[in-house]
Amino acid sequence: MAEPFLGPDYLLPNESARRLYREYAANQPIFDYHCHLPVQEIADNRDFSTITQIWLGGDHYKWRAMRALGVDERLITGDAGDYEKFAAWAQAVPYTVRNPLYHWTHLELRRPFDVDEMLSPATAEPIYRACNERLRQPALRTHGLLRMMNVRVVCTTDDPADSLEHHERIRRSGAPCTVVPGFRADHALAVDDPDRLNAWLADLGERAGTEITDYDGMLAALAERHADFHAAGCRLSDHGLEALDAEPYTAREVEGTFRHAVQGQAADPEAARKYRSAVLYEMACLDAGAGWVQQFHLGAMRNTNRRGFEALGRDAGYDSIGDPPPARSMARFFDRLEQAGKLPKTILYNLDPAQNDLFAAMIGNFQGPDPQGRAVRGRMQFGTAWWFNDQIDGMTRQMDALSNCGLLSCFVGMVTDSRSFLSYPRHDYFRRLLCGILGDEIERGLLPADFELLGGIVADICYGNAERYFGIES
Repeated sequence: MAEPFLGPDYLLPNESARRLYREYAANQPIFDYHCHLPVQEIADNRDFSTITQIWLGGDHYKWRAMRALGVDERLITGDAGDYEKFAAWAQAVPYTVRNPLYHWTHLELRRPFDVDEMLSPATAEPIYRACNERLRQPALRTHGLLRMMNVRVVCTTDDPADSLEHHERIRRSGAPCTVVPGFRADHALAVDDPDRLNAWLADLGERAGTEITDYDGMLAALAERHADFHAAGCRLSDHGLEALDAEPYTAREVEGTFRHAVQGQAADPEAARKYRSAVLYEMACLDAGAGWVQQFHLGAMRNTNRRGFEALGRDAGYDSIGDPPPARSMARFFDRLEQAGKLPKTILYNLDPAQNDLFAAMIGNFQGPDPQGRAVRGRMQFGTAWWFNDQIDGMTRQMDALSNCGLLSCFVGMVTDSRSFLSYPRHDYFRRLLCGILGDEIERGLLPADFELLGGIVADICYGNAERYFGIES
């Protein structure tokens, strides 16, 4: 007899898996240490008039699927009305089978909307009405959603030029969880795009109260904002890179590259790599001095479709998995920091699944105490399956590589990496998969039926490891 679709025991293939999930995973709070939730919407405790507003806006996963099905762009990112866009997504959903969107869509309708029907053209209108009716309830404003999902900590993604005013408002707002900024200075690396760099330098200088005219001035402004973020509760940085550069460079080379970019001259690839190597090292040293965690999201090839980029800008669904050769540069980068006593706690996220073992092995080269000499459990982390890998196969492969080359028990677990307040059921998805993997190996005699041991590891991966690792008070 076929199992019900996403029934109560989905991803839990046996009693051992179900016991691990029920007793050790299901009720753990969520520590969401990397996401792109709009900070102002948390500060405002925003309410949403329609499910389209909270569900489809900014979701490039859905946009890519709809484009693949030939849906007109007007119904994806254009000026169509909210119901038109929802109906277009409902038309697409039945044809997303075996894509993780098919599971995520129906899990997110179940919680928080209590909708068990399958989304399709036939059910679009009643589901739209039912969800909009639920959204009128105070419990489905942003604070209520975070409370309902048992979210304990949220780390957002913020530019050093951001004011942090919304984070200050959140602290005064009675939000049900701790919300802290994450420091992401990707614009500082853009010497190959002078217009982008110079616009950002103007914003950064205004925020730091200075005019940035040279490379040292930019580093000083970044250091000042780093301290401001620390005072606001930030304990982590993030970098979105195609590859982690660690080229040898001289101060004169780096200063010259910066000066030329400020004057409007784009750096050539070699000069850009040297410049990025220098800036990333300096920012890692800032993180080390402050006791922060540095994160590297590696392997994304951005804005591949020029026409799409020019029409819609960044983060519009035109990015892909890249294939940079990361091993030697990663080793050089971390070794230089280690030799200087400046290697902070680090999380590496890999977008190319063919390189999972490489990443899982690399972190083992640099475990040990932090720059303050304190013992750290899992100082170097192989981050959770990311973006195109954020599905059953990808998450399984990431945990298998980590288990084979390192220690799954030290893993800091799942993040949403999402702009949507409805993405938190993905944590439950991950937890069920984790329990299913361990439960299967218990049943096969590959792990002992020691539920106290394995259940404690499950609870740590779901929440406890992250709480200890980041040191952010909840």
